[in-house]
Amino acid sequence: MATRRASKRTGAVYSRVTEGDLEVLVDHRHRMWSEIGNHTEREIAEHDSRYRAWALSRIRSGEVVGVVAAAPGGSVIASGCVWFRPDQPRPQLPSLISPYILSMYTAPDWRGRGVASRIVRDLVSVCRKAGYPNVDLHASKYGRSVYSRLRFDRTWEMRFWIDPRIRRRRARLRAKSQKRGSKGLDRAR
Repeated sequence: MATRRASKRTGAVYSRVTEGDLEVLVDHRHRMWSEIGNHTEREIAEHDSRYRAWALSRIRSGEVVGVVAAAPGGSVIASGCVWFRPDQPRPQLPSLISPYILSMYTAPDWRGRGVASRIVRDLVSVCRKAGYPNVDLHASKYGRSVYSRLRFDRTWEMRFWIDPRIRRRRARLRAKSQKRGSKGLDRAR
């Protein structure tokens, strides 16, 4: 992918993430978690600094590659990253690295215009050019249609909470979020 490429369809300009985009990535990830709605604002804000440090070191090392999309006026409207994460050996997957797409976010006014799809295609292209046979991600309910249209296969993960307080807190937040949704309240910042 070239450093900057404009879309004829939307006029958005797509470019590779640099260290200078770090605050945008942190903000977009914050908004992503807020909209998903299963964490408190305090939990998300505490996460911001940890993500900032994590992402910065991995952008510098090349372990994380990202794409940002800017509107014709220059404001960043969407972003997403791929993390080349260490993995265990598995049959038919010769690499000990598993590309993982994360932190996908598109500003509400730009959703449904193909911006997220373009970012995902660019990230998959990075993985393909590097010779990886697959790329994984965890889809929120908001992104599932994007990934389905791009022919991602659905997989099944399971989780066990060692600390049962986390499970109870998440259940309460999910119930609160569903109530908000039924009342039409916006959870985003």
